[in-house]
Formats: sequence, structure tokens, C-alpha cells
Amino acid sequence: MKKISILVPMYNEQEVLPALYDRLSALMDANKEYEWEVVMVNDGSTDNTAAIALRMHQRDQRFHLIDLSRNCGKETAMMAGFDMVTGDCTVIMDADLQHPPEVIPAMIAKWESGFDDVYGRRITRGKEPWLRKKLSLMYYHLLQRTTRVPILENVGDFRLLDKSCINALRQLRETHRYTKGLYCYIGFKKTDVPFEQGDREAGETKWNFMRLMGLAIEGITSYTTVPLRFATIMGCVVSCLAMLYLLFIIIKTIFVGEPVAGFPTLMVTVLFLGGIILLTLGVIGEYLARIFNETKQRPNYFIRELDGKRFTGKGIDDNK
Repeated sequence: MKKISILVPMYNEQEVLPALYDRLSALMDANKEYEWEVVMVNDGSTDNTAAIALRMHQRDQRFHLIDLSRNCGKETAMMAGFDMVTGDCTVIMDADLQHPPEVIPAMIAKWESGFDDVYGRRITRGKEPWLRKKLSLMYYHLLQRTTRVPILENVGDFRLLDKSCINALRQLRETHRYTKGLYCYIGFKKTDVPFEQGDREAGETKWNFMRLMGLAIEGITSYTTVPLRFATIMGCVVSCLAMLYLLFIIIKTIFVGEPVAGFPTLMVTVLFLGGIILLTLGVIGEYLARIFNETKQRPNYFIRELDGKRFTGKGIDDNK
């Protein structure tokens, strides 16, 4: 009997967990030809998420709780889940039920037909602000144009991954993670399953504008060096313009003269060049910070408890 894992990263999702339990239980009960496990990763929640998830485990042994020692971010929480799942394939979904569990059987059918990575392609994006939707599409378009690794547009973390894909992702231990890019980086045979993204079942989104902006910067700096190249090109262009302006000043002074010192021109030039320099240093700093963090080679996460018990270093499957 094949085993299917469902990986659910969670952060302050206490309101939605009862509905999540009901819908996943119904899914697993309706598909008893497979063995199931649900791996819930509590990413340092400050509400009752961990306590409710533990009661779910006590009620149904198919549910498991990984309680991280602190809030590490969704990307690292998924990494912890990749390390602990034991199924022949793994389905990644959000706890807020915007990823409908009812789509999972269609993903499994694609997997059974020979695909390794079955990703959900959103037909609609639910109740999402117009500006956020447009900025998201612009971001994916920019990322597609600036990286050699193909990044799928309008595709999130809702997907089914074969065990071979999970083993590949386990080898990628980078600190600054952009998992949507890693899915494409590892390759394997991919296909899509269209679905309509629902609204949050309960609670509020944890992804405000600043967190989404940070994720976007992670994606760009993780998979392309175009910002560095752009800074170099900008420096060359500005230097050429400065040289042309210098020649213009010299010729003008020789043939026309310069009766009044151009203080405004001087200030505009200095401020413009200063802005370019600071922008370039900021881009370099983003990459340098990532190099700094990667060279420390610290563990990305620590597990506090597993299914309510102190973590001893063994996974959900002790024979793993």
C-alpha cells in the first residue's frame, strides 16, 4: 500500500484547524486504498495552534505535530516537514484551506500516471486585493525574465511531490530559501492541476505587504544576479554621461566662458551620483548578507517537541 504524506506549515492558525481536521479526515476516509499521514509543522505560533494540533494527533494518529523551537518562517517550516515526511509522495498545502483538499485526489491520479511534481495552478485567486494581485503577477513576470531557472507563474506551494523530489529538496540546505524556485531548480517531470483558490476559512492572513516584499527580494537574490549586473551597467552608463558632461563643460568654458558657478547643477550631479552609489551598495549588501549567513552553516531549525513529546532526534518513522 502506498503512503501519502500531507505537509501543513502553520503559524497562528487556531481558528481554522477544526475545519482543516474535518476536511482532511473526510479525504483520507474516502481514499482508504492509501496509507496517510498529516505532518503539521507549528512555526512558533503564539496562540493555541500547537495545543489544538496536539489534540488532533491524540484523536487521530494519522495526524502528527512538529513543534519548532521558534518562529523560523514558512520556508524553513516546510524544510522541517520535508525532513520528517515518510510517504511515497508528499502534498504541501496551507492550513487556511485556500488550497482545497478535495483537489488532492486529482493530483494523486497525475502522480500515479508517472509525474513527479504535480502543482496546482490557480484559476482564480480568491478575495485578494487588486493591487496585490497585479504586483504578484508583475513579480513573477520579472523573475521569469531575469533568471535561467524557469519560475512558474501563478503557482504557489500547493503541489504533490514524489519521494524523489523530496529527497532532492532535502539536499538543498541553504539558509535563505525560496522554495517556489527550488521546485523548478530540481527539475523532474511536472504537470499541473487547475484549481480555484478559496478564501481563508477563518482567521487573518499573516502575509502583509512587508513580508511579501521580503519574500520577493529573497526570490530575486536567490535565483538571479541580474541586480548586480544592472548595478554594473548603471555605473557604466552614469560614468559615460559624466564624461560627456565633463567634455561639454570644458568646451563651453573654452569657447563661451562660465561667468557664474553652477551650484544647482553641481548639487543635482552630486546627489544623482550619490544615489546611484548608495543603490549599488544596497544591492551588493543584499548579496553579501546572504553569503555571510550561508558561511556560518548553522542549522536552519530546531524541533522542540514531536507529537507532544520532547524531540530525541528521531523522525515520525523511527526506522527512517
